[in-house]
Amino acid sequence: MTRHDLNIRPRIRQLDEATANRIAAGEVVERPASAVKELVENALDAGATRIDIAIAGGGKRLIRVSDDGCGMAPEDLPLALARHATSKIDGSDLLDIRSFGFRGEALPSLGAVARLSITSRAAGTDAARITVEGGRIGPVRPAAGNRGTVVELRDLFFATPARLRFLRGDRAETQAIAEVVRRLSMAEPAVAFTLTDEDDARILFRADAEQGELFDALSARIARVMGREFIENAIPIDASRDGLRLTGLAALPTYSRGAAVAQHLYVNGRPVRDKLLTGALRAGYFDVLPQGRHPAAVLFVDCDPQGVDVNVHPAKAEVRFREPDAARGLVVASLRHALAAAGHRASSTGGAATLAAFRPEPRPSPAASLAAWQAQAPLAPLTNAAPGLAEAPATWPEAAPMFPAAARVEPAAEPTDAPLGAARAQLHENWIIAQTADGIVIVDQHAAHERLVYERLKAQAAAAARIPSQALLIPEIVELGEGTERLLAMAEDLDRLGLVVEPFGPGCVVVREIPAALGRLDVAALLRDIADDLADAGASDRLQGRLDAVLSSMACHGSVRSGRSLNAQEMNALLREMERTPRSGQCNHGRPTWVELKLSDIERLFGRKD
Repeated sequence: MTRHDLNIRPRIRQLDEATANRIAAGEVVERPASAVKELVENALDAGATRIDIAIAGGGKRLIRVSDDGCGMAPEDLPLALARHATSKIDGSDLLDIRSFGFRGEALPSLGAVARLSITSRAAGTDAARITVEGGRIGPVRPAAGNRGTVVELRDLFFATPARLRFLRGDRAETQAIAEVVRRLSMAEPAVAFTLTDEDDARILFRADAEQGELFDALSARIARVMGREFIENAIPIDASRDGLRLTGLAALPTYSRGAAVAQHLYVNGRPVRDKLLTGALRAGYFDVLPQGRHPAAVLFVDCDPQGVDVNVHPAKAEVRFREPDAARGLVVASLRHALAAAGHRASSTGGAATLAAFRPEPRPSPAASLAAWQAQAPLAPLTNAAPGLAEAPATWPEAAPMFPAAARVEPAAEPTDAPLGAARAQLHENWIIAQTADGIVIVDQHAAHERLVYERLKAQAAAAARIPSQALLIPEIVELGEGTERLLAMAEDLDRLGLVVEPFGPGCVVVREIPAALGRLDVAALLRDIADDLADAGASDRLQGRLDAVLSSMACHGSVRSGRSLNAQEMNALLREMERTPRSGQCNHGRPTWVELKLSDIERLFGRKD
């Protein structure tokens, strides 16, 4: 970085409007997807019921957004290209924002770095067109067009060519644009969206306007964007608290993803990537997901616009709640309650993956079957074949039992109408085979019982007023710096978990007691991690996570082990307890405890059904 010469007094200059717009464009328009986001949000604010987006060259050569919204009168077009000119707010209250846009920066910023044209017609007026190229605004001219607006953006960043070197390839930019359109389409299920790549005349995304009640329309749109499989493996969420409402769909833990690509969060209909909400989403799935897996969810937080500030990020991607603890608490509690209420339910993808693992032998052709039969047939034709077969000597070796020791069959005593059916067999002293009304269920007996014991231990710990602790012989002093106040603010919560901390001078705390169950513990590292969590997300489940890890280890050692034979009564008792226990569909490590194979799928596997 260049250091200024102290012998030369710098002069403050007023930047010209074109330069100011290009600087603003750097904040608002990061890549083609950012431009699409701004233009589609303008169309939604205009009341559009259909929005068509066309791109070329990954949005670098062309972005065209057409809508059937209210449109603009000819005299409004020059004003639409002026900075901080907008029809969405009057400036009296920046905390009462009920539209996507409100700053009046997008169009002038885009016009400063690209070739922009706007064609629009409002009801009762003639259509008109205006162009701007690199910040130079042309005159308003008559045009032809229906009611609504068409915004065409060509040669993005031609006025700032250095920005082009930082863009990714056409394919990556196209994927980013498609993701933006999908996210916005879920916020407005009553609006039809079409995204077309004009390079090969290919429709990248299409969603017709959904009909019916709001939640039904929303579910149909989510299914269109996320896939029907997500809907089949998701739990509906609908909860309210302290003026906040949370709705949407959250996937089962066993339907987790390898990255956080299936997490869509909205605040008052606005797509956001907010650290508070993403942290709350992770906390809601606490202790039901394995390491490195991420939940899938589409969640909508609605509240009074006065309760959330959307003017805290240049691209409006983050928000700030007036009561952040209430927002986080609502998300965490609602998710945990819904997942617990799901009981033994597990992802349906497990059964599909199991069926896919089977590889049936290819069927021979009729000619091949005839040739094989003739090759194995006796030279002379058989006469009176049935008696001959009956008189054949039995040559089965007596040492080979019908069922090996690792497979046991139980009599059909239990009814099969229970959710997890009735136990019929145990294979390899670990896998319980149960028969349901329309298929079979395969249960991992160790993983299932481990979860049952774990949930029982957690319930016992939660019922205790305070986690047992042990006093340190020599209290440990930990320096936390600026994180000290945040940590001391939750001292009562830490005390309930068995960790006693007290202030000890500027930027330091003293630890006097630690949870007895944790044994030897790096106290300083734990406190720094908790302080980092508080700084990042405003809350921390780290200590609870350590305690739950101890309970999980205890459950693992106290559960039914692999290799133990169970009789029919024990197996059915395990199945019934799984049906009663929350979160029993996945083990302590997030893996499924059971999979189901439908009878129709098994019949299809054997060629009995098409």
